[in-house]
Amino acid sequence: MGASSWPSATEILDAKTKVSEMSGREVEDLKVVVSPYRICPLGAHIDHQGGVVSAMTINKGIILAFVSSFDTQIVLRSGQFSGEVKFRENRSIKEDHIEKGHGNLMVHGIIGFISGSEGLDSSGLSSSAAVGIAYLLALESANNLSMSTSDNIDLDKIIENEYLGLRNGILDQSAILLSKYGYLTVMNCKTKAHTLVGHSISPGDTASDGPIEYKILLSFSGVKHCLKDNPGYNCRVAECQEAAKFLLCASGAENVEPRLCEVDPHIYETHKHLLKAKLAKRAEHYFSENKRVVEGVDAWASGNIVEFGRLISASGLSSIQNYECGCEPMIQLYEILLKAPGVFGARFSGAGFRGCCLAFVDSHQAEAAAAFVQREYCKVQPELAGQDCKIIKAKERSESGNMDKWQR
Repeated sequence: MGASSWPSATEILDAKTKVSEMSGREVEDLKVVVSPYRICPLGAHIDHQGGVVSAMTINKGIILAFVSSFDTQIVLRSGQFSGEVKFRENRSIKEDHIEKGHGNLMVHGIIGFISGSEGLDSSGLSSSAAVGIAYLLALESANNLSMSTSDNIDLDKIIENEYLGLRNGILDQSAILLSKYGYLTVMNCKTKAHTLVGHSISPGDTASDGPIEYKILLSFSGVKHCLKDNPGYNCRVAECQEAAKFLLCASGAENVEPRLCEVDPHIYETHKHLLKAKLAKRAEHYFSENKRVVEGVDAWASGNIVEFGRLISASGLSSIQNYECGCEPMIQLYEILLKAPGVFGARFSGAGFRGCCLAFVDSHQAEAAAAFVQREYCKVQPELAGQDCKIIKAKERSESGNMDKWQR
């Protein structure tokens, strides 16, 4: 599966030219951070509970061209928003969660121009984490700071949790910083250990004319709103913690941090019938999703894309029935994707309350699948389809994966 080139040389030059005009500096003196969007085939809604997740990046995302300012002033313009943001930052880049009591003094700000891939904001591809990572890497470069990948994962989690107010885990930033082309990134969100799992085609997973090749189809619902303003997201996290607390207390471990990863599966099976209905659903999603990730990694490694897709669809169903996220347009889009030609599996991308659905589709039927989804979705949601609905046709995965190598 070949990867299309992103960002193009033209996109990079355009961003650099804008910063050159803003700063009066030569284009050759400017740097660019490329921060991709991500998808999560399996491991939905369990990173905040310390579960095991899978992820990969795609060939769309954030471009941030920048140059170090001569003081601590930060000046930013955006390709998606008008105007200019300008402020001074005299505080340290804190490492309280990394090395207690220490911080890195930021003596240089940046003059920058940031732009996201058109139409993919609020799409469930983690544009907020991509932006956060881009700013962190730019500021670190401007101040000659050497931060590890683990440091930046923790720092971006602080941005998401404490600034944006989302109680999410480390899936998004880990995917952005750790993914590598040709591999599935598998992250244990409790231990922070990760592996890169290669994909091979097995003899039993072939079409009559050769191995099955897949593409990733992203179908945008047209539903857009700021995730932090939807109480459903943080509410689900709290319900998972409540379920964990009940199960831990039932096992005599009431002093353990209430996260479902701390609950032994045997304890869950023993006491799950005592959970309130809503909490029982949240716990069921967590434990079944963890199992699907394990099975999915095996399917991926053996090249069984059909089984991998089946598990993705099962994840999508559990997100609807047990995690109870989504909304009518998103559920309709998910159900349409399941009927589309060549689709191996589909589910919501991101939190599921808005944005897009992702699908793994036979590459030979990708165009037919995209046309089918667009036609059928327009029938059930004509206003959303007419206003914003678009099919992001069969995106390839990002050609690079380690953000430490993407600073240009």
